[in-house]
Amino acid sequence: MLKHSLMAMAALGLMTLSATAGDTVVDINAKVQNDARVAKEDLGTKKVVTEAELGLRKSDLYSETADTKPVAGKFDRPAPGAAPKFERAYVNAPPMIPHSVEGLLPITKSNNACLGCHMPAVAKSVGATPIPATHFMDYRPKTVMKNGEEIKGGKVVGLAKGDIGNVGDIKLAKVKKLKKLYAGRYNCSQCHAPQANIDTVVGNTFKPDFSKGDQFKTKSDLVDMMNEGVQ
Repeated sequence: MLKHSLMAMAALGLMTLSATAGDTVVDINAKVQNDARVAKEDLGTKKVVTEAELGLRKSDLYSETADTKPVAGKFDRPAPGAAPKFERAYVNAPPMIPHSVEGLLPITKSNNACLGCHMPAVAKSVGATPIPATHFMDYRPKTVMKNGEEIKGGKVVGLAKGDIGNVGDIKLAKVKKLKKLYAGRYNCSQCHAPQANIDTVVGNTFKPDFSKGDQFKTKSDLVDMMNEGVQ
């Protein structure tokens, strides 16, 4: 499948690299935190809140017509390999897709074009962000039914006589390293999404903390942090 994905992307001209794309990082969060907008939209300071202000649509529901449309976003990004990368929203946040996804989505059971450039064995040579080690690990406890009882990670589940009350009581699952991509990570666009240059629906008060180091604006140490707080 990897071989076919690479051939398809080469045929589409998607593997043409830019000399500067890999060295440039765009801070897509730079103008998101707008204190003036947040103050204006703060409903806690108002005596009366209209229905238009209460919802995300910012329109009068009683006078809407069929012509009422959401804000149009343009996703016309450069081709893969030619687009500068986006800074992460916070430490270990899933990186957003900086390039065009035309012809790459949707991901299906039989075709995932993302793997053609982002598999670790290929990523460096084409200037792509490699799929991290966490995506080649299975963190879920092995679950089996035995004698009518549910066994997770070798422990019986059940408040009455079980070793653990529920799944949340498993603080540290036994990690299984895999030689292939974990199936639960196959649907890349579930976490990684293309971006459009439009305003957020509501004012954003979130500010990322990169005090660990600026390198985490483009890199991840999630594999080392997965069990933080539970060990």
